[in-house]
Formats: sequence, C-alpha cells, structure tokens
Amino acid sequence: MTFNQEFSQAWDFVEHTGISIFLTGKAGTGKTTFLKYVREHSTKRMIVVAPSGVAAINAGGVTIHSFFQLPLSPYIPGAQIQQRFDFSRDKRRIISTLDMLVIDEVSMVRADLLDEIDNVLRRLRRNNRPFGGVQLLLIGDLNQLCPVVTPEDEAVISQYYQSPFFFDSDALKRTPYVTIQLRQVYRQSDQRFLTILNHIREGHPSDADLQLLNMRLDPKFRPDKKDGFIRLVTHNRMADSQNRSELQRLSGRSYTFNAHVDGDFPEMSYPTDAHLELKVGAQVMFIRNDPTGLYYNGKIGIVHAINDDNGVEVECPDSDGFITVEPQTWENAKYKLNEKNEIVADVQGTFTQIPLRLAWAITIHKSQGLTFEHAIIDAGYSFTSGQVYVALSRCRTLEGIVLATPITRAVIQNDLRVESYICNQETAAQRSIEDLPRLKQNYYKEQLLSLFDFQPIQQGEDLLMRLFIGSLSKQYNTLTFLHKKTADSLQAQVMEVAMKWRTVIDRKTVEELKDPAFQQRVKDSARYFATHLHTLFDDVLRHTAEITVGNASVAKQLNNNLDNLKTNYDIAYRLLKAISTNGFDLLTYQQERADAILGKPKQKSQHKETRKTEVKKETKEKTKKEDKTPSSMQSFMLFKSGKDIEEIATTRGLSKSTVWNHIICYFGEEGFDINRLIPNDKAETIRKAFKDLGDDVGLKPIKEALGDDYSYDEIRLIKREMM
Repeated sequence: MTFNQEFSQAWDFVEHTGISIFLTGKAGTGKTTFLKYVREHSTKRMIVVAPSGVAAINAGGVTIHSFFQLPLSPYIPGAQIQQRFDFSRDKRRIISTLDMLVIDEVSMVRADLLDEIDNVLRRLRRNNRPFGGVQLLLIGDLNQLCPVVTPEDEAVISQYYQSPFFFDSDALKRTPYVTIQLRQVYRQSDQRFLTILNHIREGHPSDADLQLLNMRLDPKFRPDKKDGFIRLVTHNRMADSQNRSELQRLSGRSYTFNAHVDGDFPEMSYPTDAHLELKVGAQVMFIRNDPTGLYYNGKIGIVHAINDDNGVEVECPDSDGFITVEPQTWENAKYKLNEKNEIVADVQGTFTQIPLRLAWAITIHKSQGLTFEHAIIDAGYSFTSGQVYVALSRCRTLEGIVLATPITRAVIQNDLRVESYICNQETAAQRSIEDLPRLKQNYYKEQLLSLFDFQPIQQGEDLLMRLFIGSLSKQYNTLTFLHKKTADSLQAQVMEVAMKWRTVIDRKTVEELKDPAFQQRVKDSARYFATHLHTLFDDVLRHTAEITVGNASVAKQLNNNLDNLKTNYDIAYRLLKAISTNGFDLLTYQQERADAILGKPKQKSQHKETRKTEVKKETKEKTKKEDKTPSSMQSFMLFKSGKDIEEIATTRGLSKSTVWNHIICYFGEEGFDINRLIPNDKAETIRKAFKDLGDDVGLKPIKEALGDDYSYDEIRLIKREMM
C-alpha cells in the first residue's frame, strides 16, 4: 500500500478538518489499510463501529447496536429511543468527548440505523447539529454488499425513506461531507481483468466482457487439492452442504477442536466454528493474519497432519514446507476511558480457536475483504446487488477463476439508486477536494472561535435568572438581584467583547492567527475572559448551590439549570486558563477540552518548589505527553534520536519485529535513514533479487533465494522502498 494522492487527501480531511468523509473504492484499493492507518496515527478521539459482529471484530471495533444500545426494530424519524436503553456514565463520557465516529462496511448500514445514531449523539452530547457535531468517517463500497432488509422492515422504512441505503439518512443529508474514492487497485494487476471487474461493478458489462469471463466456465471441474481452489457460493446452506460432503469423503480419523470462550463473546461474532471438525486432507482457509507473515486471512491450504498437542500442520500451494497452526485468540471489546481519560478498548471476552475454517466452500458474504489465488465461483443464484462483483473481485487473476455456473446479465444486479448517488457524488467530491486548503484553514479557525463562544454560559444564566424571577424572588430576593446583575455584566463585559474579538479572528488568515504576535493576543484575551468569568460566577454559583427549595418541581429545575451552567462555566474557564498559559494549538486544545468535559483534575503546582521538584515535574509531564503519542511514532522518535532496533525493543519492551514494523511505517519521513537499518551492500542484493524475481512477488520466494543472512524485516523494508 502506497501513500497515494487519494490516501493523502482522505488523511487531510480526517486529521485537519471537521468535515465528514465517505471513503469508498473498488475491492482491493486499501480501504482497510486506511482505517488501520487512521487508528494508529490520528490524534482525534474516535471509536470504530460496524454493522455486524464479524465486521466489527475484523475492524477492531464494536457493533453499532451494542455501542449505541439500539433496538433491532426499524427506526422512525423523530421517534425518541426508550429510556430503558440507558447509557452508563462511562459511555456517556466517551460520547461527550468524541471527535470522530468511524463506521466500517457502511454499505450494509441502513438509513434508519444512521438516523438512530444521530438521535443518540445529539441527545447525549446536548448538541443539535447532525450527529451531535461529531465528524464521521464512513468506509465502504456501495457496489459491494447492500443492507439487509426483511419484508416486514421494508414495509415500515419505505414510508419514511427513499431507499434503505445509508446515503438516504435524514441526518446525513443535513451533514456536509466529502466522498473520496481510492482508485489504485492493489489486488489485481491484469488490465483485462480489471476492465471486466469495473464494468460489472458499474452494472454494465459488455458482450465481450461476458464472453471472456464465461470462457472460464467449467461446471464439471474437479480441482486438484494441491491447487487450493475455494468455492464461493451465494447461500450458507450451499457452503455447509459442500463442506460436510467433502469432509465425509475423507477417510481417517476426525478431530474436533473446541473453542475456549471466556467472558462475553456473542455467538454471532464467532470468527470460525466453536466446534471445528478437521481431518487430514481437509481443505482449510486461514481466517487471520500471522504476525510473522507465514499466513494471511484468506490463504488456502490442506491439512497435512494433526498433532495431539492441539496443533495442526497445513500445506499451502505457494509455501515450501508445512505451516504449524496453533490456537489464536480474538477479543470482543467495548470502549471505556482509562486513567488518563483516553478512549481505549476494554476486553469483555475472548474466543480462542485454531484460526482455520473448512474451505471447500464459503459464502460470498463471508468472502468480503479476502483475497484468493484460485476460486470456483457459483453465483448462479445471486440474490442481491454487488454479490457477483464481490465474488469475482476476491481473485487476483482471471486465470485463477473457474465458473461453476455462467455469469449472465440477469445475475449482475445493481441498484439504480446507488448509481444515481455515485454519479452525483463524483462532482461534489471534486469540488470538496479543490476546497481542501480552505477547509483545513477553516477547521483551525473554527476551533479557535469555539474557545471564545460563551453562548452556552449566557443561555444557562438566563434560564437561572428567569427561574429566580418567576419562582424564587420572594424567598431569595438578594440572590435574584445578584443573578440579574450577573446577566447584565455578562452581556457587557463578556458577550459584547467576545463578539468583537471573534470578528477579529474570523477576518484573519490561518497564517496570521499562528503568528507569534497574534498568539500573544490570544493568550491575553483568554486571560481577560477567564478573569471576568471567574469574577462574575464564583460567588453566584456558590450561593445558588447553598439554597434550599421546598417545591420539588422548582428544586429539580434549579438543580438541572445550575448543573448545566456550572458545567459550561467550568469547561470554558479551564480551557481559557490553559490557553492563556500555553497559547493555542489544535492538539493541546482538543486534549484540554476532553479533560475539561470529563472533569479530569489538573496537576497541582506549588509556588515555591526546589529545582529537584521542578525537574521531576518536567519529566512527568514529558512522559505524559509521550504516552499520548501513537506507539509507532514513539518507536520512530527513538530511532531518530539515534537508537537502533535492538535498543528500542529493549527500552519499550517490544519484540524487534514489532519495532521494525513501527519504523517502516515512517518510510520517506524526515529522519528516516535506510542505511541505519540495512547495510548498503545487503540492500542492493535484496533490490536485485526483486528485479530478478519480479517486484510483485511475495516475501517468501525472496527470502528463500537470499538465505538465512537476510531477514523478512529487511526484505519487507526494501519492498516498501520499491513501491
């Protein structure tokens, strides 16, 4: 995967704007790679959700329904979700500080489900902008698998939505967002095959396309087991029947591997069978990636031996020798806040099993995201749009495909509503990309302007003042007068000054806003507003909190209004104090805002400290900042400082292979010196091996050609260099 133009544009929108993104692209263009990159490198607070359990596990996230605690019934626009679907304090805090929501496999998300998410976010964030003001990163391909809609659900949602597709969500229609399409296909390189795939994806294959494709038709084809063919079918029952039949044909002992499930791991999210039956000679598929590169998700092989110590040996067509496969563990997690108030995954349960599944046949749905060298495609019973395209696009080459049933126009189903949407988005996307520099500037400016937006405080004080005037003035005449005076002073000393100051900010360019002289004005302004807000509200909030009200209804109103005002005041005051000291930058502001919303206490400082105490404090603050840095970046920073791979691994308690992977991520960045990782003569030898064997060859043939003096990490780095 190379950091191409579309990849860079998508990253800019994600990291440097507040604009929502729909990231799409054909199969094999790197959508999953981009998601992984965002998770590892973005400074924004995010969660990742997906429409199904398996998709969520693969994306390293959680299901939409479980995180947002949504009922399974269709959502009617405007309806309020019942209070029995209540949220824990921890989840409320996560949602209230969220910068970005990532939804993977969004093509399978229904419009009403997206509106349910919008409802929850607006309610819990107390923000009536679409999705509560949260930036969205939607990832998927509308030409692949579509939402599942039962006839019963269709009868309901068709009354409110033009289509079940996510793009007809009412909330999304009110949301400015950009569509970015990843165009470089990394899975296939044969231009003939790519042309056929593109035409089928668009729903308009030519006669020549179908003729060439159907030359691969061979209904009686019986593959040689050493070739590793997998059959892709349209229905679960077809796959189960084929696998049972093939397994029964094998002689020899049957072994059953029972998964170990610990804690909460829903059965619908199991990545493979809980009771996996295998025999020597069974065709299997790996269902996850091996960190050392021995196997990958979708690799096909034949069981060569089964050991008593719960191990399986698999022989693969493209590997010499046997791969020993041992149980692996998948995690089911939910999001929580750690002691640093960072959003982290909290493991709720684990599923431990041999990472294999019987693979004479699997459904096309389960094949999404996988890559095969050889496949028998039985798509004659295709029942939904995108199914044929998904099946064909799993394969690297046209020669690796055998058709069990012919591909006709009748089985290539595409939804006209999708075609219309995609056509309109192409034009809109180009406008947004051209506007990217301005949007990046606007984002910085919008965040700075929000620092001096005191409307929530004024609205809160107005509500309290009206409550005192209407219900509490006789009992608390002096406090009622104090609230009137506070409201008047707030308008004169804060709101009017802030309006003028925000106008000054709005007229500046980002370069002018970042100028040191203007940054000093920002610090001075923050100090001014912090001082005045403290003077205005310190006494009035304390005195209001001390009163007793006999009327239960009035008391409830008072408590709610007071809590709301105090929260908004505390957040604004803390942010202003921080900026008055440190100046304004996006990362600091976002972190301080999250800490302020969460009520995270600041470090106490003393006016009279010894030099030793100051050094300790500086070290602690430095460590704290480094803890927020992505793990890969921490390794790269140590590399730039002069440490070698072994020193970094020892310092950070990581394996050398992990450190290699971290460093390779920053290939081409300032400070990346390939000569410190590989001696020049070894690098030249590896480059020559790639030229001789072909730069699209896998790592294993290169390793075998070079021998034990060359590591997979060194070969992987040179391959990255040659991309």
